[in-house]
Amino acid sequence: MSATRIGLGDRTAPKLDAGSISLVEMIGQSLAVIAPTLTPALNISVVAGLAGIGSWLAFLIGTLGVVIVAASVGTLSARHPEAGSYFVYVGRSFGPFAGALAGWAMISAYLFTAISVSLSFTIFLGDFLREFGLALSALPTYVAMVSFVGVVTYGAYRDVKLSSRVGLLLEAVSICIIIAITVMIVRVRGTAVDPPQLDFARFHFGPIFSALPFVIFCFVGFESAATLAKESTNPRRNVPIAVIGCAAFAGIFFTAMAYFMVFGNDDDTGALGRSAGPFGDVAVKAGLGWTAAIVYFAAMISVVACALACINAASRLLYSMGKYQFLHRSMGYVHETHRTPHRAIVVCGVLVAIVCTSMAPLGFLNAFGYAGTLASFGFVVVYLALCLAAPIDLRKNGEMRGRHVLLGIFGALLMSFVLFGSVYPEPEYPFNRLPYVFLAYLLVGAVWFGVLKCKSPQTLVSIQHDMES
Repeated sequence: MSATRIGLGDRTAPKLDAGSISLVEMIGQSLAVIAPTLTPALNISVVAGLAGIGSWLAFLIGTLGVVIVAASVGTLSARHPEAGSYFVYVGRSFGPFAGALAGWAMISAYLFTAISVSLSFTIFLGDFLREFGLALSALPTYVAMVSFVGVVTYGAYRDVKLSSRVGLLLEAVSICIIIAITVMIVRVRGTAVDPPQLDFARFHFGPIFSALPFVIFCFVGFESAATLAKESTNPRRNVPIAVIGCAAFAGIFFTAMAYFMVFGNDDDTGALGRSAGPFGDVAVKAGLGWTAAIVYFAAMISVVACALACINAASRLLYSMGKYQFLHRSMGYVHETHRTPHRAIVVCGVLVAIVCTSMAPLGFLNAFGYAGTLASFGFVVVYLALCLAAPIDLRKNGEMRGRHVLLGIFGALLMSFVLFGSVYPEPEYPFNRLPYVFLAYLLVGAVWFGVLKCKSPQTLVSIQHDMES
């Protein structure tokens, strides 16, 4: 196996395969991390339990906010097409320290998303097998989970273009399955009109807004195409289209699915909120119980695509931070044949497997919730920083307009609200401890930055110069 480090000033070593990823693969990357199928299959229970009959409106409001954040990402990606982009985006506006923490936060976000979906794979696999009267004991379940992580890591290691296309294909198949079953449910109902969901007088806007933090979590990952900017054929065009387009598509899909699932459950959002398999329950209520196995299969397909895309994204962040020597320089190695950051990919896969195995004794469903919550903190913090960074970056080049400031402020306020909603009202244990776990993680990154500043100040000077150039 041959590999070479890419460092600052090293112009002869093999690099990431620039120009190898088309717009289609960029879309596949973002869509796969969003994993739209998981929202009707599992996530929508939380939103329905909080927002009630106004669930579709909660998703619509969330869509508007996320598209604004996506516009900020599009602005920055068009100006700075870099691998592991968030480290660079934030660093160029607020300095190396802020950039380092942004990269550090997004590494945790993508890795914990990969962990949560790897845990969910075992949940959906168990549900799928039970439809045929089969069950897995503890050991085979652990083996299946670790094997799943291994296969996904190998796919990311071999070829980013192939893995992105596979991710798009798998996600497209799973979405089509969900849409087809939804159409069947509507046909059974005989109409698509649900008067109670269209009666705004019945909405309670307090609960609708309280559901927004989890609504935003359903979208996380829409920005991940930007991490592959260095490998895109036309990053200044492709990244904004992929990021904004996937955010908008996911929002329309989520809003429609929330509406039809509440409708299909006779507007009983309480029962929907208590369900561990909401879409399957709605299908059973419509007399389509035979589709349950298909739903679980679609969810497993979506999970594969999501985990693959998360490892692709996390490894590019490790690569970028290794290249700039915030992390060990081996993270900046690129495989000469596959042209992927193979060391970073292997590290991601090993970490995901270890943490999954460590968290599984807590119960796969509980562990899924804990990992997903930790992932959401990393995403939202960086989304907030990106909303502020976009207008600042434009101002440096005299391109800032009033609309850029307004969009940045609105996006930052929405993300601040999401963060506030994660701590107040105080969630139940252990979720009330998770924000502090994330803060401790950020503190480790800050301390490491301080150590680097003391031991190797010339590295930070070089990084600052490179970011400003």
